[in-house]
Amino acid sequence: MSTTPVDAAERPLRLLIVDDQPLIRRGLAMMLAAEPGIEVVGQAADGLEAIDMALAASPDVVVMDLQMPRASGVVATREITAKLPATRVVVLTTYDHDDLVFEAIRAGAQAYLLKDASEAEVLETIRAVHRGESRLSPTIARKVMEQFRAFATRTPGPDEAAAAPPSLASTPAARGMLDEPLTAKEERILGLIAEGMSNKRIAATVFLAEGTVKNYVSRIMDKLHARSRTELAVRAVVRRN
Repeated sequence: MSTTPVDAAERPLRLLIVDDQPLIRRGLAMMLAAEPGIEVVGQAADGLEAIDMALAASPDVVVMDLQMPRASGVVATREITAKLPATRVVVLTTYDHDDLVFEAIRAGAQAYLLKDASEAEVLETIRAVHRGESRLSPTIARKVMEQFRAFATRTPGPDEAAAAPPSLASTPAARGMLDEPLTAKEERILGLIAEGMSNKRIAATVFLAEGTVKNYVSRIMDKLHARSRTELAVRAVVRRN
């Protein structure tokens, strides 16, 4: 009897949970594994273990804490997204400090949630980033946008600049000073990315093939020197203000 390959849409979403607190890690794993269409393929207690497990299992999504021993979640996110471009990272942490938010997004995180998020919000965010979307919790989104808008609308003095956290809005690309300007089509697609749309939804909106949209997104990321869709979405908001 011949076998038919399982369609990608029917495959379970493969998930890696990373948190140095055993109770939280195991609780998340139990909760998410009980959801239909989700398979927890591993649990890591620190950043180094997360990198090793991710490279071994190639999960679709990693739920990542930030403050952990041996290697932080930022370090692990940077390594995982660099070596496994198809793997998405959802940050789930108690920390909302500006520098951690910026560093996590720069490292390639597609979503940033705080641990007071509801179970439904965590689950929806995991499914959303798996679809190619990006998400920030409302608290984080406000913090990020306020900080980026502040940097985008003024030029800090030498002392202030030295003390300021690394900001995505402090780069020439974020301020709109591009070597090669965006085309009208690229500006349109950038706006849809800022709304959290996946490539598939963007394709349906602008009447292009999904592969063509993917190429547009790559060119936009190159022009704006963005490392992830989340960073791209943030810069889109900055450019509007």
